[in-house]
Amino acid sequence: MPFETDFAHAVDRTTDSLEPDLDALLSGAVARGRSRRRRRSAGVAAGIGACAVVAAACLAIPGTSTGIGSGGSDLEMVALAMPRSAISDAQMIAALQATLPGGRFSQVTGQSNNPSDPNAGMVANAGMVVDDGRGAAAIGVSAVRLKLPLRDGDGLSCDRTPKRPAGDTCTLRELPSSAGLPGGALVMSERIAAAQPAGADTPNRWTVTVTVKSTGAQLQLVEWNSTVGAGPDTPKPTRNAPPLTEQQVVTALTGAVWAPILGAVA
Repeated sequence: MPFETDFAHAVDRTTDSLEPDLDALLSGAVARGRSRRRRRSAGVAAGIGACAVVAAACLAIPGTSTGIGSGGSDLEMVALAMPRSAISDAQMIAALQATLPGGRFSQVTGQSNNPSDPNAGMVANAGMVVDDGRGAAAIGVSAVRLKLPLRDGDGLSCDRTPKRPAGDTCTLRELPSSAGLPGGALVMSERIAAAQPAGADTPNRWTVTVTVKSTGAQLQLVEWNSTVGAGPDTPKPTRNAPPLTEQQVVTALTGAVWAPILGAVA
């Protein structure tokens, strides 16, 4: 999928009610989130995508057809269900920081969900810039619940039309059923360049999505090898690899730190 369409999916989830203080960099992302919330309240199925970093990587300009390209996708948007319990922004921030022990954090922000309000707050998220001594990187996470039965869509399928550009990757695998993952889970992992054609100075984002098949609970974590996501003034990469490997992300999202949040969403 051309990156602008793909990146739009990446920021949709984190901007439903985001009020960051990063003025111009985030204005487009906030507008996209508010527009999406209005569509949802009008009965349109909500699209979700990989969680972009709330305060550092949410750079999407609604309606633009330049910079990253535009195009369609054969992925259907996945409808959201209301979370069963409230999750606070403080919980999300604490869990994300615990996932990166020893890091120095800046630009920290978060968003609570609100199960009592069907028009807002269906997404809980947190985002920040972390410096683990190997270079500062934007990172963020979000928690939602999908409507069952699950169907192909963002976080559930690697199929794209048109095909992914060279260098962009996606894998999909399953985790076995366990006490914390009843019925098992799907794990979708992506690496996508912020511009095409990608070069040595092009930042990338790595997205890992864990979806519990029996409940629709879904956690997504996004990492950049830069301090923000995409845009005309994107900083150069600060590092070659993201702070966490795919397996480290999966282990964290299915472990004790995230278990209360995964349970609250489900």
